[in-house]
Amino acid sequence: MEKTIRLILGDQLNSNHSWFETIDQSVTYVLMEVRTETDYATHHIQKIVGFFAAMQAFAKELKANHHNVIYLELNKPDNLQAFDKNINVLIAQHQFTRFEYQLPDEYRVDKILQDFCKTLTIETAVVDSEHFFTSRAELGIFFEGKKTFVMESFYRAMRKKHQVLMEGENPVNGQWNFDADNRKKLPKNHKPTAPTLFNNDVSAIAKTIEQSNIQTIGNMDAKNFVWPINRTQSLELLDFFLNHCLPLFGSYQDAMMPQEWSLYHSRISFSMNIKMISPQEVIEKATQAWRQRPNEIAYNQLEGFVRQIIGWREYMRGIYWLKMPEYAQLNYLENHAPLPDWYWTGNTKMHCLKDSIKQTLDYGYAHHIQRLMVTGNFALLAAVHPGAVSAWYLGVYMDAIEWVEITNTIGMSQFADGGIVGTKPYVSSASYIDKMSHYCGSCFYKKAIKTGEKACPFNSLYWNFYDKNEGKLAKNPRIGMMYNVWRKMKLEDKTALLEQADYYLKNLNDL
Repeated sequence: MEKTIRLILGDQLNSNHSWFETIDQSVTYVLMEVRTETDYATHHIQKIVGFFAAMQAFAKELKANHHNVIYLELNKPDNLQAFDKNINVLIAQHQFTRFEYQLPDEYRVDKILQDFCKTLTIETAVVDSEHFFTSRAELGIFFEGKKTFVMESFYRAMRKKHQVLMEGENPVNGQWNFDADNRKKLPKNHKPTAPTLFNNDVSAIAKTIEQSNIQTIGNMDAKNFVWPINRTQSLELLDFFLNHCLPLFGSYQDAMMPQEWSLYHSRISFSMNIKMISPQEVIEKATQAWRQRPNEIAYNQLEGFVRQIIGWREYMRGIYWLKMPEYAQLNYLENHAPLPDWYWTGNTKMHCLKDSIKQTLDYGYAHHIQRLMVTGNFALLAAVHPGAVSAWYLGVYMDAIEWVEITNTIGMSQFADGGIVGTKPYVSSASYIDKMSHYCGSCFYKKAIKTGEKACPFNSLYWNFYDKNEGKLAKNPRIGMMYNVWRKMKLEDKTALLEQADYYLKNLNDL
């Protein structure tokens, strides 16, 4: 009699997968909490807890639906703490004759399972995770023969292929991209909608992690875990976004405000990235909400949201599978500085960084502009090694799985890929942060001052960045204007800026 064991990874909690359409008593599903996954990076405590809580809930759901399930908890004596080792034991114990798994999203895990299958004497098979709009290879095929990988052209092709916000061959409202309408600063006295939070009791999981001496970062209230841990809660979070946040999401998606960690963002990326909900159903529900409430939800709010999912998310995954594993080692600007110590504590006098980092430590979350134009911007200006920045991003965020994290960090944030993902480095002085936030008014440093004790570090570091990297960036047409400004500056002003930057770079931990 054929007996099959099917591995479900912690980011494959898709209850709508075709695997589960029929109940087959010859099939056993296995989920496992293992040290190879908790220890490959230093993770936020909420990230590990979120994964384990969701995995446990998913295993219970499968059992309730009469599937055979083996669940290996982290601290069980028979847990060998690695996928391959545990599966070998289970095959021997239960006389399984076939091993199956879904395509992993991480290169590292993909290689582990491919190599493992080569050692097995039983039949093996791999199936799609049935989650993404695109295959692993689709982006590479789309851009084959092209020198650049422009996300906008890929986004438009995905819209056409999947008929998302389309009227035949044309985009709804006759325009593809409404990004220009989505860059507003929140009014000073505006009070954003309070986020919906869950009160999951994850005390038992937290205790297990503590007893196992797993190194973590960040804070957590184990009695009131705020993130969704199952499909029902994930859909509830999505509905809250559609009902209360989408009407203002697009306009204020780049805005930042002290003490407001959620604003109008959906915060569904954790749920999507571990597949409790799918990008297709998210887009369908958002589009339906817009069609039902056109007077409340302007089209630019919807398009900005859809673009992040069917455009940016699929694009980043495609770049990942096209360029890994070499992509992880890229360092185009040859940056080598260590990450400042306060990235792990938030103890800096720079208000924007203090707020963004402390929020991250408290919730395992920061929205894309906080990541790109605050923490990422500063790390790039400070010439931090992109690998160190990537390791930090991979650890501190709930939604950070390598396929989406590393392309955003190495490419978009740190320009370490030399322009594969982003057409220019995303750096700014204090002026951009002030334009999009309310951080600067209450900061120790002064946004308008470029040199001296109270000079905002972003200002001198910004010009130092361009000066240092002129050989590699001067011919970039998107930033040529900045070099024109730099070249026209008085020599004494240039010298003062570079001396100020040098002082800050030598004293990063004291900023």
